[in-house]
Amino acid sequence: MTKRHVSLPADAEAGLQAFIAEVDDRLSGPEDTCDVVRDVLVDLYGDREAWERWQDGGDVSAAERVRLQGYDPCNSTLESEYYAEKDEECFRRSKHLQWLWRQFDATPMADNVEFALRFRQMLANHLFEEAGENLRIFKGVTFSYGHNITVGDNTVIHDDVHLDDRGRLTIGDRVSISDDAHVYSHDHDVVDQTAVRNFHTVVEDDVRITYDSMVRAGVRVGEDSIVGAKSIVQRDVPAHHIVAGTPAKSIGVKPGHEESAAPLDADGLDNRDDREIPYDLPDDLDVFDEFERDR
Repeated sequence: MTKRHVSLPADAEAGLQAFIAEVDDRLSGPEDTCDVVRDVLVDLYGDREAWERWQDGGDVSAAERVRLQGYDPCNSTLESEYYAEKDEECFRRSKHLQWLWRQFDATPMADNVEFALRFRQMLANHLFEEAGENLRIFKGVTFSYGHNITVGDNTVIHDDVHLDDRGRLTIGDRVSISDDAHVYSHDHDVVDQTAVRNFHTVVEDDVRITYDSMVRAGVRVGEDSIVGAKSIVQRDVPAHHIVAGTPAKSIGVKPGHEESAAPLDADGLDNRDDREIPYDLPDDLDVFDEFERDR
């Protein structure tokens, strides 16, 4: 389908470019990331007057104080903060950037597509391990950390997708991931759900992962393949295949690849073990079972 080019009025475009460039420059400089994120959010939410009044010792209500403190990512916690095996040094910065990403998505500006896509591209350049050119990420996309994600050029990730990079996640060029899809890189033991295995999950070039589907940790989705809506991919997907169902199985091969692609009746390979990412935990780590079981 051919799409139209869309542009903002000149004044709006100038303001957009100036704002994104300013945030980009500050994130690239020596400033503390918490300070940058806090300042950006205070202004995006129009709370500068209340912030300065509080900083000058003026009266603020308990609710105002909680709100104003919440703009600073150093005063926040994320679910992934509890993951025992995370890289603390990488997470320290990615947490702050992820906080800015999530709070930006809660502002009205997040629905201004021409603005929001470019703002998220800029943030992805700082947050992801690698972010390709012309990366289009829509509203409500979430990650575990962000710093274990590599995405290629001209890829689009639609609303409310979850990209789990507790392990490692590589997404190729020209990939399309539709609304509400989930791509995982960690898995839980069937007996002890607190036991976690991390994997490298790979989505190759030109893949389409369609609406509300799930890719299991450690799976490789082969190039130019399609994952049908509401499917659960448990095994590797051969290149050029169309898979669908729960669990997903090959139901066709894309036209033009009938002779070169793997046979339609071939079972998908389970190569997850080859993509497991081992990790060690510190000896002095104070671990706990969130379910309070005595094992």
